Amino acid sequence: MTRKTDQNKTKGGDSPVVVGPQTEQMLLLGHPWVIEDRFTRQWPSLSSGELVTLVSQSGQSLATALADPGQRIVARVLGPPHLSLHRDWFREKVRRAQQLRQQHARLDGTTAYRVIHGEGDGLPGLTVERYEDYLMVQLYTRSWEPHLSGLVQALQEVLQPAGIYEKFRPQETRELEKKGSKRFSRLLAGTPVPEGYRVRENDLVYAVQLEEGLNTGLFMDQRANRRELMARCQGKRVLNLFCYTGAFSVAAAAGGATRVTSVDASPHYLQQARENFGLNRINAKRHAFICGDCFDVLPSLIDQGERFDLVIMDPPSFSTTTKNRFTTQGGTARLVALSLDLLEEGGLLVTSSNHQKVELADYLKELRRGALEAGCGLNVIHTAGQAEDFPCPVTFPEGRYLKYVMAVKGAGC
Repeated sequence: MTRKTDQNKTKGGDSPVVVGPQTEQMLLLGHPWVIEDRFTRQWPSLSSGELVTLVSQSGQSLATALADPGQRIVARVLGPPHLSLHRDWFREKVRRAQQLRQQHARLDGTTAYRVIHGEGDGLPGLTVERYEDYLMVQLYTRSWEPHLSGLVQALQEVLQPAGIYEKFRPQETRELEKKGSKRFSRLLAGTPVPEGYRVRENDLVYAVQLEEGLNTGLFMDQRANRRELMARCQGKRVLNLFCYTGAFSVAAAAGGATRVTSVDASPHYLQQARENFGLNRINAKRHAFICGDCFDVLPSLIDQGERFDLVIMDPPSFSTTTKNRFTTQGGTARLVALSLDLLEEGGLLVTSSNHQKVELADYLKELRRGALEAGCGLNVIHTAGQAEDFPCPVTFPEGRYLKYVMAVKGAGC
């Protein structure tokens, strides 16, 4: 007699693979990644997305993982040995993730937030973001592609969105940007997003783009930091470097800043920043928008005798312009030194980095180098990370990627 199988179920544990002692120790400590080494290179041929049982050299079953052959992270842990993926499993993951947000995330006046944060919600290598009525699934590994239907069904049942988009995020995004088309997303379910789509964050309105571009126009991980910053901007002259689409600039202006100067190398992003000002009924003409490389703009502002009460610098971990290349460990100190030359004594320097491989202690050393170069005192009064909807297991330090530091300029410059 032939037994019927559940078509919505993927059987786990069919492919036992042996891991080395170092990986075994990391797994026992709760780390969700298996990094390629001489043991994983002896694994049998696997398909991307195949479920495997990780086994110690002594034969002990350790965990079920999602295989990603040929990559640096060759497998991602999903749970205990012999786990099966099915619709109920996905639905429970989504339900628990949503419950965490409802109970612990401050989402008043907010319709855009992260629903699933990879390892923090037990789905390593993917994220799901909510943009009011629409969802964006971002894949950081192809190994999830064979299992998308189960995830989509669960998202529809629990969250009932109008549409669900999917985007693959390769490690080398610069190569992707060189391709002709900027349409990096595809519609998985539901209806296409309307043109001119907008969301709310902290009672402010921002335009987002779900179908084109690598990013949507709003980095949600800084939501709590923008909310905190707003309370400090009343009557201040604010400079926002690497402003992107102006989320920090809009928050500063809405918080009562007398003048916000936004700087970015992209005229396209600056135009979006102006539009976001308008969406919030803030007159962009009362503020300044400068298109240029920050390393060129800052000396120019210094020569012009400009002064600011608050400087924000939230650069990408890597960026290039015609003249300069920025990296967190290669440019932060210089940016800090230049910014301090523009900042009033007692003014606030707000700096941030999303570079996963730079710990907070090392990041603070970059700020120290910049302060010493400028000959200024710099006192840290506040540090933070990503918002509450970006949870991070204590067993996964790589997940604590965002460094947000607020410091006061002292005497001496």
